Amino acid sequence: MMNSRFMLIASMVIFGTIGAFVRNITVSSGELALYRAVLAALLIAVYLTVTRRKIPFHHIKKEVPLLLASGAAMGINWILLFEAYRYTTVSAATLSYYFAPVIVTVACPVLFHEKLTGKQMICFAMSTLGIVMITGIGNIGGGSDFIGILFGLGAAVFYAMVVLLNKFIKNVEGIHRTFLQFLSAIVVLIPYVLMTSGVTLESLNGIGWVNLLIVGLIHTGVTYCMYFTSLKELPGQEAAILSYIDPLVAVLISVTILGETMTAWQVTGGMLILGFTLWNEISRGTG
Repeated sequence: MMNSRFMLIASMVIFGTIGAFVRNITVSSGELALYRAVLAALLIAVYLTVTRRKIPFHHIKKEVPLLLASGAAMGINWILLFEAYRYTTVSAATLSYYFAPVIVTVACPVLFHEKLTGKQMICFAMSTLGIVMITGIGNIGGGSDFIGILFGLGAAVFYAMVVLLNKFIKNVEGIHRTFLQFLSAIVVLIPYVLMTSGVTLESLNGIGWVNLLIVGLIHTGVTYCMYFTSLKELPGQEAAILSYIDPLVAVLISVTILGETMTAWQVTGGMLILGFTLWNEISRGTG
């Protein structure tokens, strides 16, 4: 249990730093998402080959379409999140991205016939207010920050799709699930990149290459495996609470290392989103 807890904490800290590395990679968001998926898939393929852990396709063939759909959603989610980093601060992009748990909460009653409690409705309303405050009272509809936050919310929608699709996948272990999702993301991202930016790796300097390798191998390949492995061992509520390390680290890095500023309204909005989504997670089953 302690190892699983450590792995989840470590993965959340690493996820929280990704914005700082993305800032140093000059390729388009679609390209970056593609290279991220390719590098991570190659790393996991090597691991599966060395450990001789074959994918049991005969056991999981009914769930392959769900894996492919979730992988496609993951790829689109990455594109939108990276675009959010380009238009607004890492903190604003991350906090708007963390609207995803609220979307999942609202979607579950429709998809799984779960009852939407009074607490969940309050959490939805207050988190939505938090998003409005992050966009800037009186400035909605203009400016690059607003565009970035819209990209962050779009990324949240597709991440919520990944979470919801994974709820239907029962018989695929974490590392095999992650590998197949990355392959699916690659299939979706290749034509997208070819139709938009094309391949522009020659634009990367040495720092860009180092950052790209870190994002692909560490933030994606290693960290996703740690994340999904730890989720299998930890109670859902504890995992949900520890996941809030990610946005807190992202905000700290945004302000202290990247020198990005947050207004009082944005700080308050971020506290509303994180506070009420956390309250929703720890009160499940008690409301």
